[in-house]
Amino acid sequence: MMFMAAFAGSTIFTTYSIYYVTELGLRPLELLLIGTVLEITVLVFEGITGAVADLYSRRLSVIIGLTVMGCGFLLEGCIIWFAGQGSPVPAVVWVMAAQLLFGLGWTFVSGADTAWIMDELGEEKAGTIFMKAEKASLAASLLGAGTSVGLSLAAPNLPLIAGGAMYLILGAGLVFLMKETGFVRQERPAGSPLKAWACTWRSGAGIIAGSPLLLMLAVVSLFGGAASEGYDRLWQIHLIEGIGFPDSALSMAVWFGIISVLSTLLAIPAVHLAERRINMQKEKLLTAVLLVLILVRIGAILLLALAPGFYTALAAVLLLAAAGAVSGPVHKTWLNMRLESSTRATVLSMVSQADALGQTAGGPAVGYIGSRFSVRASLLAAALLLLPVAGLFGRLLRKQ
Repeated sequence: MMFMAAFAGSTIFTTYSIYYVTELGLRPLELLLIGTVLEITVLVFEGITGAVADLYSRRLSVIIGLTVMGCGFLLEGCIIWFAGQGSPVPAVVWVMAAQLLFGLGWTFVSGADTAWIMDELGEEKAGTIFMKAEKASLAASLLGAGTSVGLSLAAPNLPLIAGGAMYLILGAGLVFLMKETGFVRQERPAGSPLKAWACTWRSGAGIIAGSPLLLMLAVVSLFGGAASEGYDRLWQIHLIEGIGFPDSALSMAVWFGIISVLSTLLAIPAVHLAERRINMQKEKLLTAVLLVLILVRIGAILLLALAPGFYTALAAVLLLAAAGAVSGPVHKTWLNMRLESSTRATVLSMVSQADALGQTAGGPAVGYIGSRFSVRASLLAAALLLLPVAGLFGRLLRKQ
C-alpha cells in the first residue's frame, strides 16, 4: 500500500510545480493560498474522519480517502483544458477546489493507516514496519520520478492525471486485498452517529489535554506546520525564478526529475542506516534523534535561502529530503508509544490538525513575505519558525 501510494505521489509531485508555474501561471502568494485551502480542509475534517476510523473501520476510512484523493488529482490535471476552453473561473480557484478534495481524502487516510497497522501487527513491531515502509516508499519514488518526467515532457498536466488514476486503482485494489482483523469496534453510545462521533472526539481531546507531552507535541506540530508550508510550496519556484538552472540541454522537467532521484538515492541509505543504528524502543534516543533532525532541517532551509547558486541550493534540498525520510518513521514510532488503540486514529488526527492549523496560519504570512520582499525572505521565515520546535524537543530531552 505504501509503495503504490508513494509511486502515485512521486508521479504527481516531482514536476507539479512546472504545471503550476509555467502552465497555470500561479504566483508565490497564490501557491501559499492554495496550500492554505488544503490545510483548512485538513483542519476542519481531521477530527471528524479520525473519529470515523475509530468508530467504524480503519480499512474503510483508508479506501474512501484514497478514492477521494484520486478524484482531486484528476480534476487538477484537467484544469489546463478548462482554461483553454475559456472558463470564466480562474485557474487558481480550480486548483483550490481540487486541493479541497485532496485534503478531504487525506484526512480519511491520515491516522487511520497507522492505527490499522498498529492493530494488525502490534506496537512492538511498529518501528521496524515504519522503517521498512519508508524504504519501500523511497524505492517507489524513484519509479515515480522517472514516470513524472516522461509524462511532463509530453504534457505538464499528465503526471497529475496519471497519479490520480493510480490512487483510484489502489483504493479499488484494497477493497479486495486489505484485511482488518485487529480492529475492535468501540461500543457506541445510544443515539445518533453524530453523538457517537462527538463522544469519541471528546475522548481523544481528553487524552491530549491530560498529557503535557502530547500538548507539547501539538505545539511542535503547530510551528512545524507553519515552517513546512513555507518550504514545501516555495522551494521549486525559488529554483525556477530565484536561483535558475545550469545552462544545459536539459529541460526543467528533467532537472526536477534528477533532483527527485538524487533525493531518493540519498534518503534510502539514510533510512537504512537509521534502521540499523537506532533502537526504536528507546524513547530518549528517539527524542534525541528528532532534535538533531530538526536542527538539520533548520540549517538546510537557511542554506537554501542564502544559496548563491544552483549547486548549493541543490545540496540543501537533498539534505532536507534525507532528514525528512528518517524523521517520518522515527516520529511515528515516538508518538505511538503513548496512544491507546481505542482512540489512536482520533488522537493522530488531532495532532495532524495542529499541523494543519500551523500551515493555515503560517502559510499566508510566509507567502506575503515572499510577495512583499522575496522568496528568499519567505524561506528564512520558515527556518525561524522551526526554532521553537527545536527548543521544545531540547527541553523534553533534558527532562527524560
